[in-house]
Amino acid sequence: MAIDEQDRVHLRHAVDLARQAVDAGDEPFGSVLVAADGTVLQAHRNEAVTRNAIHHPELTLAQWAGDHLDAAARAGATVYTSGEHCPMCSAAHAWVGLGRIVYASSGQQTATWVAELGGGASPVAALSITDVAPGVPVDGPDEELAEQVHGLHRRFRGAVDQG
Repeated sequence: MAIDEQDRVHLRHAVDLARQAVDAGDEPFGSVLVAADGTVLQAHRNEAVTRNAIHHPELTLAQWAGDHLDAAARAGATVYTSGEHCPMCSAAHAWVGLGRIVYASSGQQTATWVAELGGGASPVAALSITDVAPGVPVDGPDEELAEQVHGLHRRFRGAVDQG
């Protein structure tokens, strides 16, 4: 399934949440959980710097879905996210039985940008969602929105380097 204009509406929301994360001193990640009928159920931004390292928005959404949605609703839901899920979030998504994932920027793009910006290596291997959760339908990246996310990474790194 290709990314369409309705997907981009939700992806833009996720990128806006990533912008809010940077504004708050966190890394640029934001995610939106959308029901099969298009209703936004939950949205979260990254808090891995200001709270703790596992406060990823994708994990928060998976936990919320597991607590509040039945299996059919979870399977029919889509997670829109500014950056491809890390292995922890991919596993949580699969374990709770959520449906499709649509991302603006890939994990490989993120790893490249962070390295170029002097962010250091991740403590976790940069595996794609499909490597961790092969049954989850995935679409991304969206090149236009990926460039916006790249700008947010530059802004975050600039703030960290000046701080």
